Amino acid sequence: MALYDAVRGLELDVESFETERRETAVSSDFTRVTTTVVLSGAGETGHGEDVTYQAEAHDEVPFLRDRGAMTLADFSQRLDAYAFEDYRRWAFESAALDLTLRQNGLSLGRALGREYRPIRFVVSTRLEIRPWLDLYPQLELKLDPTNEWSDEHIRELAATGRVRVLDLKGQYHGTVVDQPPNPRLYRSVVETFPEAIIEDPALTDATREALRGAEQRLSWDAPIHSVADIEEREPRYVNIKPSRFGTVERLFDAIDHCNERGITMYGGGQFELGVGREHIQALASLFYADSPNDVAPKEYNEGGARPGLQQSPLPAPNRLGL
Repeated sequence: MALYDAVRGLELDVESFETERRETAVSSDFTRVTTTVVLSGAGETGHGEDVTYQAEAHDEVPFLRDRGAMTLADFSQRLDAYAFEDYRRWAFESAALDLTLRQNGLSLGRALGREYRPIRFVVSTRLEIRPWLDLYPQLELKLDPTNEWSDEHIRELAATGRVRVLDLKGQYHGTVVDQPPNPRLYRSVVETFPEAIIEDPALTDATREALRGAEQRLSWDAPIHSVADIEEREPRYVNIKPSRFGTVERLFDAIDHCNERGITMYGGGQFELGVGREHIQALASLFYADSPNDVAPKEYNEGGARPGLQQSPLPAPNRLGL
């Protein structure tokens, strides 16, 4: 049975809607803002997080008009009228899934007939990694190579033996993290990290040549919003970010597709400030717990290396809802 079929018919009763704004200063020129969607009914509450990156988009969140008893699938269909972009749509969909499960006395794992497992995670950072490894020698890392990386620096990073994923950021356009394609960088990364996953390269004639021999290590993140996007690339690896899919159905269909075709999934984050982080960890626990998941506790995003942070693996979740 398809994953979505296990939840689509569950009864949901929506009585009230509200939002909660969160923000934190990441740097002098970037404040991260997210909005938590809160749905309530029948004595239960469900939460979902809108991770839209433009801060001004959180100044006015559309009011949810729909109320009453319906199925989860009915609620999703009604959201079509709002024409939300995927990040916002996921906030409403995940809040509804969370509320639906709680009203039915279920965890997501129980609803789907799957067991939660401890969650392996990597830490994604653009900071100097040595202070992190001095404190946590077993820490696994996801790094973003840039054109400023010299061959010597790349060799030093590889010598740590802790890098699992290298995100080339070649599929981002018009963002602060855009990384123009650099065949010299690509070739150096491929040769120096022979076992690491290579994520989101920009594909040109020159970079394809630089990536030659590493095709089975390529992974995709930014372009992945549906099964069709996965089929177009036929990858061995896929970074699953639930908020990119927008709806629970599209997310679950993608997970089904990857499981059927032996595509290795790993979880990714969107700098969540609230419940969204718990949600991506729960999904990782159910579907790809042993992968190099970029779902570290949010404390890793809140400062530099310091003692006392929770280490991998995270305990398996144990709660109702998502």
